[in-house]
Order: sequence, then C-alpha cells, then structure tokens
Amino acid sequence: MAMRTTPLNTLPTNAAELERCLSNPEWRLFSGCLYKIMIKGGEGADDFVVPFKPNRAQKRFIARLWHRNLILKARQLGFTTLIALLWLDHALFNANQRCGIIAQDREAAEAIFRDKVKFAYENLPEPIRVRFPLARDSATELLFAHNNSSIRVATSMRSGTIHRLHVSEFGKICAQYPLKAKEVITGSIPAVPLNGILVIESTAEGPEGEFFDLSQRAETLHFAGRKETQRDYRFHFYAWWQNPEYTMEPGAVPISVEQHEYFEEVEQTMGCTIDQGQRTWYIATLDADFTGAEEKMWQEYPSTPAEAFQISTKGNYYAKDMVALRKRGGITTVPTLDLPVFTFWDIGNRDGCAIWFIQFLRNEPRVIGYYEGHDEDLRHYARHLQSTGYLFGAHFLPHDADHKRLGDFNKSIKDQLQELMPGQAFMIVPRITDLMAGIQSTRKHMKRAYFDAKGCELGLQRLQGYRKKFSRAENRFIDQPDKANGCSEAADALRQWAQAEELGMVEMLSEDQGYREAPAPDWR
Repeated sequence: MAMRTTPLNTLPTNAAELERCLSNPEWRLFSGCLYKIMIKGGEGADDFVVPFKPNRAQKRFIARLWHRNLILKARQLGFTTLIALLWLDHALFNANQRCGIIAQDREAAEAIFRDKVKFAYENLPEPIRVRFPLARDSATELLFAHNNSSIRVATSMRSGTIHRLHVSEFGKICAQYPLKAKEVITGSIPAVPLNGILVIESTAEGPEGEFFDLSQRAETLHFAGRKETQRDYRFHFYAWWQNPEYTMEPGAVPISVEQHEYFEEVEQTMGCTIDQGQRTWYIATLDADFTGAEEKMWQEYPSTPAEAFQISTKGNYYAKDMVALRKRGGITTVPTLDLPVFTFWDIGNRDGCAIWFIQFLRNEPRVIGYYEGHDEDLRHYARHLQSTGYLFGAHFLPHDADHKRLGDFNKSIKDQLQELMPGQAFMIVPRITDLMAGIQSTRKHMKRAYFDAKGCELGLQRLQGYRKKFSRAENRFIDQPDKANGCSEAADALRQWAQAEELGMVEMLSEDQGYREAPAPDWR
C-alpha cells in the first residue's frame, strides 16, 4: 500500500486519507508533515526550522528498536531529538502513557524540553495541534487533556510507571554525578515495565562507571549472537564514519603514514571503507576542534566500540606502559607452573585490599592472578589464599602492616595474618619516601613481566585507570594519586613487588625455591 499520495511535507486534504495517515506511526515520523525541529542553521533564517526527516543512523535505530536499548555513539547524530519526537508521538496517539527523558543536569533538561519536545508540539500543523489540547503545561512537562498521556524531562524519575524512558548522556551522568547515576540504576530504570521501552544513550566517558559496565554487557551479548530477552540491552553503536555528513574535500589537510595506517586498521576491524574525504574530515576535526588530542576524538567521534572507552594518557601513570605491555604480548595466557607463588599486597586505609599472585621462572615474573576485596576482614583474605591450593613462597606486605593496631587484637596486620596462616612467610616491604621513584621501579619491572589476561583482568583495568589528581584550581594534573576511582590499591600492591625487586628481596627468596633443570641422565 502506498505510504503517501500527497506532496512531501503537505498534509492530506482528504479527511479519510488524513485519518489513514495519522494512524500510521511510520508516516507520522517519516513523512516530514507533522514534526518540525530546530537545526544549527543554513543560509537563511528559515533554514533554522525544518521538517523532521530521520537521518541514516536514526532510521537504523528505529528499525532495531528493542525493549532495552543502549546507544554508544559519535556526537551530533540527533538521537536525543529523535527520541524526544518518538516519545511525543507516542504520548499524543496513545492513552494513559507516561514518557520521560532524564538529562544530566537541570539546565540540560530544560533545554531538551524547550527546544525539542515543546518546540515540536507547538509547531504541529494547526489542524493537528488543536486535536491535542493541554491539561498541564509546565517548564518540564506536557500533560494532554484528550488522553491523559504526558511527556516529562527531568534529572531523575523514580515514582510511578514510565512506559517510555530515555536516559540522555548517561556516560556524563556517571562521570560527573555518580550518586545520580546510582539513582537512575536503582530508581528510574526499574520504573520501566518489561513491555515498555528504555533507551540509554551517550558518548563514552572512560572505562569505568555504570554506562561502561552496561555497554560491555550489551556488546558482549550482541557479539555472542544470543537473542535478547526483554531484560537484556540491545547494543547500538554508531561510529563517526557512518555519518555521510562527516566528509570534506580531500587534500585539505595533510595525512601522515601513521594516520593512514590507523584508518586501515579501523577498516579491517569494522569491515568498512573510509574514503579520502572522510579521512580528511577526521584529521581536520582532530586538529581544529581537539588540538590533536586523540583521546578526545576517540570519546566524541569513536571509530570502534573499544576505542570509545580508551582513556587519555595524560594524567594516567601507567597508560603508556600498558600500551607497550600489550604491544609486546605481555598480556597473554600464563599457565600456573609447579612453582612457589609469591603474593604482593596493599591494604587500604578504608576498605580495600588488593593482592597480586606472581611466579618467577628464571627471573621472569609471571603474574598469574589478581584479587581484591572490600569491607572484608583479614580472615576473608586468608581463606581466599588457602582456597587457591597454591604452594606459597612468601607474602609481601606494605610497611604499615607491621604497625600494631589498637582494637580487639592489639596486633599488627602481619601478626594477625601469621596467626591465620601459620607456617607462611610474611615479609614487610620498607616504605619508600618518593612515590614517583616507586612508580618508575614498577614501570621498569613491568617491561619483563607477563600477565595472565583472564586471571589479571580486573587488576589490569585498575592499572589502566590509576591516575593523578586533577586540580581544578590550578587546571592541571598534580603528582598525587586519585584514590576516588578504586584503582590505587591494585597499583600500590604491584608497586610492593617492584620495590621488593629493587631491594633484592624477591631474588633472595626465589633463588632457593625456583625452577631447576633436572640433572642430565648418565647415558654411558
């Protein structure tokens, strides 16, 4: 059946034809007859207001819309605009529905409501708009009198049922307002029934937080090829190279051999083609908008899902070392050998404890595992070590583990562990006065170490995230660890290993317990 019998952007004049068109959601959204949007502008004033016609990425999303949706995307693809219109359309044409949009802050919420939701409603064709009178018109909500449906924009939605919910820029909410992100996860998302629709959308904000975790799970499910249940998130990724507008005249900026190699690697990874015009646009945008800062380009205009979450090397203690470690194959499958296992600890001042498990084969460090816990006592860690079945060579503890603690035991951590694990050797690594000297030692010894990818997965993530504090007053990173993101314990525990290596403590213990070739048989 034909979708349209009238000219583009013109309402049907025949009453029956109009009713038929209005009953079709696809016509309402795709025809350009109902909804108008504001754009950044063109050559004339009228060009700032245009009929809405979904672009390529928006059409792809509509075709794949699911009950739970997670969008990882490049900037300026219009998803907030699209979903605002989807929700408005649903509220206009369906009774007793509650549609909501959560924004990162009050200012963003007001802007979305004013410039997308209310603007689209007020610019409906007059014969259509009079059908949908308002019962309430506030700064954040439209309640329709004809069917008791509403659309609302806020920073949180906890009470009642939300049949359609869009969480805009959730990555930024997680990075800037972690308590608000928790409220979204525990309060707003459960308000969406299983037969409703939830869309979480954002550019990336680093490899941590609720948005990162949700993205990882959704992406894993997507590539596993398993059919989603109503509780599963469908993964939607939209790269910059999928937008036909992101192109410019080839040759406008120079492109280095290394940059061409980057594009070729993306093509191989994503099975796409990035032409010279697209490459020129990318490099021009990188240089002009982000002053060559690749990590900002990765975040705002990702080429691959993994790239979206790559973090800046600036302010990160081990970022370059982690790159070098991966390039030389230092993160691999490391089998556990019939050798003693040495552990290296950091016991946080608050609630965290981190432990690395390392074997030494001919002076080669083989990091076979990592473990961390929170809000646990020493008995928990003793039980975990005993459950591994390893033959332990020694346990290296930070300097303050030798300090007696006031309390029920009036004993040091070392004393308590020795009572919990009798017969085990516990060593104290002397305190280092210069943190950067310890970090340099860690960098030095990481160059000869091999980490088991599976057993050390969380620990490697912690090393990647170990960063300096950022001083907003001075607008720069300062040489103090940022302990707020939970990465310092793992980094400090690994530093105990490097410091023990520097002092010869490891070599002294592993020499007598290490691997020895069996004596050659007497062949005579």
